[in-house]
Amino acid sequence: MDVSAIIVCAGNSSRMNGQDKMLLRLGNTNVMGMSMLAYERCKSIKDIVVVTKECLIPTVMDTAKRLGITKLTHIAVGGETRQQSVINGLKLIDKDTTMIAIHDGARPLVEPEDIEKTIKDARVFGGAVLGVPVKDTIKVVDDGLVVDTPYRPKLFITQTPQVFKRRLYFEAVEFAIANRLDFTDDCQLAESIGAKIYMTVGDYKNIKITTPEDIKIAGAILDKQEDNMRIGKGYDVHRLVKNRKLILGGVEIPYKKGLEGHSDADVLTHSVMDALLGALALGDIGKHFPDDDDQFKGADSIKLLEKVYEKIDEMGYKIGNIDSVIVAQSPKLSAYIDSMRENIAKACKTDVSNISIKATTEEGLGFTGEKLGIVAHCICLLNQK
Repeated sequence: MDVSAIIVCAGNSSRMNGQDKMLLRLGNTNVMGMSMLAYERCKSIKDIVVVTKECLIPTVMDTAKRLGITKLTHIAVGGETRQQSVINGLKLIDKDTTMIAIHDGARPLVEPEDIEKTIKDARVFGGAVLGVPVKDTIKVVDDGLVVDTPYRPKLFITQTPQVFKRRLYFEAVEFAIANRLDFTDDCQLAESIGAKIYMTVGDYKNIKITTPEDIKIAGAILDKQEDNMRIGKGYDVHRLVKNRKLILGGVEIPYKKGLEGHSDADVLTHSVMDALLGALALGDIGKHFPDDDDQFKGADSIKLLEKVYEKIDEMGYKIGNIDSVIVAQSPKLSAYIDSMRENIAKACKTDVSNISIKATTEEGLGFTGEKLGIVAHCICLLNQK
């Protein structure tokens, strides 16, 4: 992770009929929250700086807290122009950053995969901008008369992020300040010093919220995406016995007892597998890995989870998120949660930020409370690729 993201949310929303577009409801959050989430989910992003109006700083902090944004490190106050707002954000990025990704907070539907693509291209070319080919014929008009028709195959609609190597971007900023130049587009800023910026092909869904109609379009796009979601629930329980290792989420946990079962009896991973299989109506783990089949005797459940995810992938789905709860009176599990998350994320080929694992007790009540066994619950969301 060596990329700092600057998300610019300081515009005046002049075409939104008096509403601040960053605060408009979208999905389960607001417009700027959706933008922050996209960058939170990018592996290459190490820190996020949000540039906003001073009056909105508490709202940014509250939105980030509710969404579980961990990469937000600073909030800057916007300047009089977009370029000045970005410069205010630049002052707060991590000193070890080698790449800078600048994003318009009014593009809440950007996909993490497209951000990563742009970063990859910028590493090669020094700078890259996300964009899509123009679909319509474009006319140049002067005083109401058509004076030119540009060659459409060479025309692209510019989006964000726009990503640059740190040295290149700072050089362009210094040039602009010295020559009293002000640009509304970061790519154009870099072009002013002769830089050749690569165009990374993005997605037409990455629209910019500019008018009230745009937020309706964004909502419709999200609704369409939700039609391609599948939800699954998993549950598993195993008895605690002597002379067995205690394995949870692929982590061996020091304890006087372990879980009884045909495989390694990893109750957490079993619940995750059942949730994934259930989301696509593929049965349960007993159907795929029967407990009377010797090839699965003592099997590593994380390896079995990898096989389950292969089935999910083959059917055209990917992990949206996984939320699990382990119910155990003892041992204490908090020290091992992060390792469990990493193991499950790796097996499911997703970012660890998409994996939630919690541990709780039943206050001495019932099967788990009497330390007779351990239970795990899981809910997963799958998105169609």
